[in-house]
Amino acid sequence: MQARMKNPAYVLPEAMKGIGSLVRAIEQSGLAQELAEIVALRASQINGCSACVHGHVANLRKAGTGEERIASVAAWREAPWFTEVERAALTLTERMTRLADRSQESVPEDLWDELADHFDERQLSALILVISLTNMFNRINTTILEPAGTTW
Repeated sequence: MQARMKNPAYVLPEAMKGIGSLVRAIEQSGLAQELAEIVALRASQINGCSACVHGHVANLRKAGTGEERIASVAAWREAPWFTEVERAALTLTERMTRLADRSQESVPEDLWDELADHFDERQLSALILVISLTNMFNRINTTILEPAGTTW
């Protein structure tokens, strides 16, 4: 399988500068890298982005995340491997990613309050940016048919 075109972020190099700035800010926020990868994996699963699913699974394995946790991300509600903090972040991920599925506000107050109990403002900002950036890349990759296993 071959992509329809090069990734637009590489066709327009100025775009990569902005993306790189976002990534650096996220990395410096204090948000745990494993959590960032878990929520990115979940958003990518929802959006059917094979390139991103593959990449986030590889990143989690490289970081030493157990196979049971990786394999259970799609069914995190029923899996015992996730902490209360991770569950709040995964709930936010699903709410932000499935905007069209909602019949109410995307992030209800009770979820926001729970997130505020677990994350400081920098970490919560980074979490929101990770989910948003992942959704952006999911949309790019599914549009250009980026195959799993692609290295950029």
